[in-house]
Amino acid sequence: MAGIIDVIVALLVFAFSIIPFLVFLGIILIFVVLPILMMFIRIVNQYERGILFSFGRYAGTVGPGLNIIVPIIQELRKVDTRIMTVDVPRQEVITKDNVPVGIDAVVYFKVVKPEDAILKMEDYVYAVAQYAKTAFRDVVGNVEMDELLTQRKRIANEIEKVVDKETGEWGIDITAIKLQNIELPADMKRAMARQAEAEREKRATIIMSEGELAASGNLAKAANTLGVVPGALHLRTLSSLSDVSADQTNKLVFVVPIETLRAMEGFPGAQKKKSE
Repeated sequence: MAGIIDVIVALLVFAFSIIPFLVFLGIILIFVVLPILMMFIRIVNQYERGILFSFGRYAGTVGPGLNIIVPIIQELRKVDTRIMTVDVPRQEVITKDNVPVGIDAVVYFKVVKPEDAILKMEDYVYAVAQYAKTAFRDVVGNVEMDELLTQRKRIANEIEKVVDKETGEWGIDITAIKLQNIELPADMKRAMARQAEAEREKRATIIMSEGELAASGNLAKAANTLGVVPGALHLRTLSSLSDVSADQTNKLVFVVPIETLRAMEGFPGAQKKKSE
């Protein structure tokens, strides 16, 4: 019995003596081994692709998930494959008819070949923005101002084709280019306002003249109808009197039968004036 107690005591002494060593070993594991292990692990998100380099040479493209690499020997660069936007700042462009206009736009693009975007371009985002600026000047410089204002979508599609053709070799796909603001000079705005006002006055005059022409034709038809149909003129007179009486203003209307006027023509004075 005494021997068993001695063994238990010895084990306890040994356990208590080894605890500091285990604590020290745990500290080493947490602060030394674990960071080294983390150097071997790379996580690629679902919307990313990884470009793997071994000794500085392209070794392949890895997909999303957990990837193991060898530190120092290998390097993993991540590429975002989502649609990205680049603002093209306002720049002054001379149109075909020598009108300076300020244009700013937005370019929408995404990376379809990550290996080409990394291996062929140092900064593909900056390259897309700069090439879009050049394309704006080339395309807008070949169109007139009126065409630029009225066919904005078609011109944006032409710019998109030009940019997409060049950036396709970089592994970039241009999804859309939108022209945001087209700023004209102040004197050009005033001239366009005067032109629009003159055009509206022209249309108003044409519409008014067409209305008067149609009204004169209707009046001629009405006069012929009133002259042919017996009693039509008297009914029209009564209708006019009814319209005048509806007005609340103070008016005096003297209605003289036409027979009275004809009788007055028989007076000597009227005949004398008629003969003269």
